[in-house]
Amino acid sequence: MSWCSPSRCTARSMPEFHLHERLLADCHAIGRMDHCHLLLHKNAVLPWFILVPETEVADLLDLSDDQLHAVTAEAAAMSRFIKHQLGWPKVNFAAIGNLVPQLHLHVIGRRPGDPCWPAPVWGHLEPSDAYSSDDIDRVKEQLRTAAILM
Repeated sequence: MSWCSPSRCTARSMPEFHLHERLLADCHAIGRMDHCHLLLHKNAVLPWFILVPETEVADLLDLSDDQLHAVTAEAAAMSRFIKHQLGWPKVNFAAIGNLVPQLHLHVIGRRPGDPCWPAPVWGHLEPSDAYSSDDIDRVKEQLRTAAILM
């Protein structure tokens, strides 16, 4: 399944870019930022966004300096969104990629008392609340208003 069709992508987009099937299975596709595809983890118990840069590079620190700056700037914008628009005081950020080899960045809202606190979400987050289509539309609109989505 191709996320990036010619009618939906910018000139920066790779012509045959595909999101890894596990990311598509675990997340809702929210839209595009300038350099990354934006996904929202299906578990709605906390705000868990995943940014997927259009690159063949597998590790964040192997990006060129310009790419690294652009991608981390988009992750920082998501962090500000989680803190200021969604009201979560702490953000966890990771680029692990052990199960999904495609470079992707986790930007996750955290707070004392969330279901995993203070442990990491990996291996500690039980399947729980799901986003409704109205919830997803609301998140997309908030991201557009915050000038995060294209």
